[in-house]
Amino acid sequence: MKKLLALALSFFAATNANAQNAQESAAPEAAAPKILVAYYSWSGNTKEVAEAIHKNIGGDLFAIETVQAYPEEYRETTEQAKKEINAGYHPELANKVADIAQYDVIFLGSPNWWGTIAPAVSSFLASYDLNGKTVIPFITHGSGGVQNTVSTIKEQCKGCNVSDNPWVGFRNRTFGLKGWLKDLGYIAK
Repeated sequence: MKKLLALALSFFAATNANAQNAQESAAPEAAAPKILVAYYSWSGNTKEVAEAIHKNIGGDLFAIETVQAYPEEYRETTEQAKKEINAGYHPELANKVADIAQYDVIFLGSPNWWGTIAPAVSSFLASYDLNGKTVIPFITHGSGGVQNTVSTIKEQCKGCNVSDNPWVGFRNRTFGLKGWLKDLGYIAK
């Protein structure tokens, strides 16, 4: 009789545990955030970093392009960029994100031009309502570091949650990129 009672209790406990596990697994998991990796790249450096981010975390990749291309010669481009930045000029963009509202997180890439973001990135920020979205900057540079790039993004992206932990990489080098993405929580540790 004791064996029969012990067997019945074991069966009941196992059935109850299975039912509880089934309920827990049926509970909806939080949906993964929809990610956009948007970038402007004149020389290809920022593009390489954007592609590396995309390769590691997925999402959609979007190249910010201007209608009027910058000169091919570096010095001419830097002089034009300096004039545009000083004038607050936002060049017309050649392409648009079809449905920006679907994205929760935007990794936003720009070269550091004259201590700030490229005018094309300013145009991108002015083109969309990004209120409530998380914006994670990644910056490439030849020797200027981050300077005012992140603060400019914060100024131009009102209502956004702009990360204070940007990726800042020398030219197209991606050393440490995976660690940064892990620290941000986009790659499992």
